[in-house]
Amino acid sequence: MTDKPFLKVLGGETVSPPPIWLMRQAGRYLPEYRAVRAQQKDFIAFCLNPEAAAEVTLQPIRRYGFDASIVFADILLIPFGLGQKVWFTPGEGPRLEPVTPADIAHLSVARAREVLAPVSETIRLVRAGLPASTSLIGFAGSPWTVATYMIEGGGSKDRFAARALAWSDPEGFDGLLDLIADASIAYLADQVEAGADTLKLFDSWADSLPDPLFDRVVIRPTKRIIEGLRAQGITAPVIGFPRGAGPQAVRYARQTGVTALALDHGMDSHWARANLPETLPVQGQLDPSVLKAGGAALDDEISRLLSAWAGRPYVFNLGHGINLETPPEHVEQLIARVRGG
Repeated sequence: MTDKPFLKVLGGETVSPPPIWLMRQAGRYLPEYRAVRAQQKDFIAFCLNPEAAAEVTLQPIRRYGFDASIVFADILLIPFGLGQKVWFTPGEGPRLEPVTPADIAHLSVARAREVLAPVSETIRLVRAGLPASTSLIGFAGSPWTVATYMIEGGGSKDRFAARALAWSDPEGFDGLLDLIADASIAYLADQVEAGADTLKLFDSWADSLPDPLFDRVVIRPTKRIIEGLRAQGITAPVIGFPRGAGPQAVRYARQTGVTALALDHGMDSHWARANLPETLPVQGQLDPSVLKAGGAALDDEISRLLSAWAGRPYVFNLGHGINLETPPEHVEQLIARVRGG
C-alpha cells in the first residue's frame, strides 16, 4: 500500500484525477532553471553536480506540485561513463566521438558506475527535499537509443548508420547493446538504492524499425535490463517509453516485463486502449506543441485524453519532452484542468 498517487497507478489502481508529471519538467522553460544553468561550466558537469542537479530537479515540484519528480540527468551519461568522449555544443546538441563494436574492449561498466555515482547523490538530496506524497523517478536511456548516439556521433534523422551496422555485424552490435544494458542495470540499481521508487527507460528512437530489428535491438536489451534488475531483488516499477513504436508497442509491453507503458502523442488513443492489456498502466499522449499553444486548444486536448483513458490506470503526461519555449503559465493551466480546477 502507498499514499503516493503515482505509485498507486503503477500498481494497477485507477486514480481520479490521475497523477501528473511532465517529461523534461526540469528545464529551460523555467527561469529558475536558467539561472542555475548559467553558473555551470558545461552540461555534463551540471548533470554530475549533485547540489545543482538536485536544485533543478526540485524546482518544478516547488512551483507546480507534480505527483512525481524525475532526477535531472541525461541519457548520454552512460556512454560518457563507459569512457566515450561526449560533449554538448550550445545550439547544436550532443556530440560524441563515434565508436564501433570493436571499441567495446575500451569501455568499462565498472568505470561507468564510478563516474556516475554523483547521480545517486543527487537522488539522495532530492529525496530529502520531496514531499512525502511525491514519487521519485530514476532513469536511463534504452540501449538501442544510446547505441545510435554512440555510433552516429550525435543525433540522427533516420539512424541509418546504426541500422546498417545492426544488420551487417549483428554479433558485434548486440555485444554493444549488452554492454550498455549491463551498465544501465548497475546505474539504475544504484539509483534505487539512493531513493528512487520508480525507474524509466527512454527509447526515443524506437520508431521506423522493421519487426526483426525491433525485436533484436529494442525488446531484447530492454528485457535484459528488467530481468537484471529483478535478479538483484529490485522490485521498483519500470516505465518503458518506446517512442514511435506504434503497433509494435503491444509486443514491447508483453515481452519486456515493463510495469507501465509511456505513449507518444502520435499513438491512436482508441486503438491503444483496445489493443493494450486493460490492466497495463499507461502514461502520456499530450502533444507538447498544444501545451506551448495553451488556451482552449489545450483544455480540449486535456479533456479528450482524460476521457480516452478514464476508468483504467493512467498517468497524465506529455507524449515527449516539454518544449523549451513553453510559457510556465500554460503548465499551471494544465495542472488546474487535470485536477478539476
